[in-house]
Amino acid sequence: MRNTDPIDTTTRPDTHGPGPSRLRPWTFVIAFGVVSLLADMVYEGARSIIGPYLATLGASAAVVGLVACAGEFIGYGLRVISGYAVGRTQRYWTWTILGYALTVLSVPLIGVTSAVIPALLLYGTERLGKAVRSPAKDTLLSYASAGTGRGSAFGVHQALDQTGAVAGPLLLAAVLAWREGDYRLAFGVLIVPGLTVLAVLFWLRRRVPDPTVYEDEARSAAPAKPDTPLDDGRLPRRFWSYTALVGLLSCGVASFPLLAFHAQTQGLLTDAQVPLLFAAAMVVDGATGPIVGRLYDARGPIVLLAVPIAAGLSAIAFTDNAVLVWVGVAIWGVVNGVLDSTVKAVVTELVPTTRRAVAFGWLALFRGASLLVAGGVLGFLYDRGRVATIVVILAANLVALIGLAPLLRRLQPARSG
Repeated sequence: MRNTDPIDTTTRPDTHGPGPSRLRPWTFVIAFGVVSLLADMVYEGARSIIGPYLATLGASAAVVGLVACAGEFIGYGLRVISGYAVGRTQRYWTWTILGYALTVLSVPLIGVTSAVIPALLLYGTERLGKAVRSPAKDTLLSYASAGTGRGSAFGVHQALDQTGAVAGPLLLAAVLAWREGDYRLAFGVLIVPGLTVLAVLFWLRRRVPDPTVYEDEARSAAPAKPDTPLDDGRLPRRFWSYTALVGLLSCGVASFPLLAFHAQTQGLLTDAQVPLLFAAAMVVDGATGPIVGRLYDARGPIVLLAVPIAAGLSAIAFTDNAVLVWVGVAIWGVVNGVLDSTVKAVVTELVPTTRRAVAFGWLALFRGASLLVAGGVLGFLYDRGRVATIVVILAANLVALIGLAPLLRRLQPARSG
């Protein structure tokens, strides 16, 4: 029996009785994408100015760098814990709303602080909010994706998400151009999209208190798959293989700071061109999600074999040609766009419904740990020669390609049938 409480009712709505009718799957997906768009405006906007703001409070470069790494670890690493909590309680809306509330309410308060420690604690709370909500949010989205196409739902969500990631920093750039050095105002304006996030979430919960009905309806309308994963209390072996391979692939994806470091130290880009390069990569990232998502729904998981190939090709950004830097970073944007969206759709093929929140948590942990390893190893190798960096990128993605090919092919018949 599902748990119910005043915050997270899971009683299935009666669409024929009084009260609001349930939203269509695509309406739910797009509305949830708007939530991510607005939330990204809040926390990506904060990330774009947190370094300079901490500097005004007296923080050193080492502290700023440590904060960035610690924030990423919190945002990715703790998702396993929240994933188990979500899976045990199945209160998807409670964890989703709590996580978003931690983020959108703590960020505006950063600008009110006048000391480093409180600002760091609030920034950590923002990252904690991401860890708390992500497994529950991805699970809610996965239910609606049964009625829209797995890849398409995650792809459209990623596109809206990245729209916010671009809009937030641009908004704060405009604020600081108008009121130079007024970080209190810059952080403060983020309360507007933040409160809107919570309003839309409560509206969604009221309209769709139990999104599992989307998947139930899609399952009843389609013939049962012979190899649909059963819940025996454990995550399937194929899921662990897939997650490990995604982690290995992520080890072969350079970080943008390293790519920018190469471009600047080699005199290929000016200081002013670097943020333009990043913005272009984010545009490509957001556009990739819907395209690859549609291909996933039309052709099946096998289309994801293009990801390690693209990740290997992105190594051309480490050449001495400025044009190839732009091309390589654009390909890098494609890779990240798929890793943040369509890669999650495969989890719905591998894991029983009741285990998805836990699975999304483990996938995030593997990715976060791999990004940390990639940041250290590829940076270490770059200091000793670009050739070694390129070789490791190619090797990691080649091994990932060889491992993913048979696994994704085994999913094809089940999906096509």
